[in-house]
Amino acid sequence: MRATWLIARRELASYFTSPIAYAVTAVFMVIVGYFFGMILYLSREATMRYLFYNVTTFLLLIGPALTMRLVAEERKSGTIELLLTAPVRDGEVIVGKFLAALLLWALMLALTLVYPLLLRAFGNPDPGPILSGYLGLLLAGGAVLSLGVVASTLTANQIVAALVAFGLSLMLWLADALQYVVSGPVGQFFAYLSLSVHFADLPKGVIDTKDVIFYLSIIVASLFVATRILEARRWKG
Repeated sequence: MRATWLIARRELASYFTSPIAYAVTAVFMVIVGYFFGMILYLSREATMRYLFYNVTTFLLLIGPALTMRLVAEERKSGTIELLLTAPVRDGEVIVGKFLAALLLWALMLALTLVYPLLLRAFGNPDPGPILSGYLGLLLAGGAVLSLGVVASTLTANQIVAALVAFGLSLMLWLADALQYVVSGPVGQFFAYLSLSVHFADLPKGVIDTKDVIFYLSIIVASLFVATRILEARRWKG
């Protein structure tokens, strides 16, 4: 566990020694601020629900941007060889890098807490849906980021890693659309695999155990696959 946190701290620090964290966070805050103002103006409701739904769309782009360099950059620079020969488990490397990306995503979400405070100052929003909505964004973010970690272990090219991560995330986000093409149990299975379906109720204040378990399962499965890929590279090289 200590090695995991050391790797997470190292990766988190590396985000802020490059323009990635600042650029992604700045773009994220500008877009979220714009949509917050527009949604509030159009809906006239003291709610964050519509904003949460829009943020998940940005997540499909932000996730790959945050994870594309995690392993791919080390493979390209050759530092992955040093990391693989260090006294650290492959699983600790993968989990540490994932935690760094997740902590950065959590920090970005924390910056948006100014919007619930504004709603509180000028209205009477229900705190329940706001809290569950942020939980949903954290879980959905974790799922997308874990898929990005898998993509980053597959290639030394960061652009390719980002495209693969976006493709994987988009397919799972829109998986429920296949239920209109394939009926019966198969269609229901694809609907269950949809990241968006499991997010839908969280901004409404409904926390269903099956939704939480689904996201955690995606995260665990993705990190497991990424670990196996890294282990295969260790044995290969």
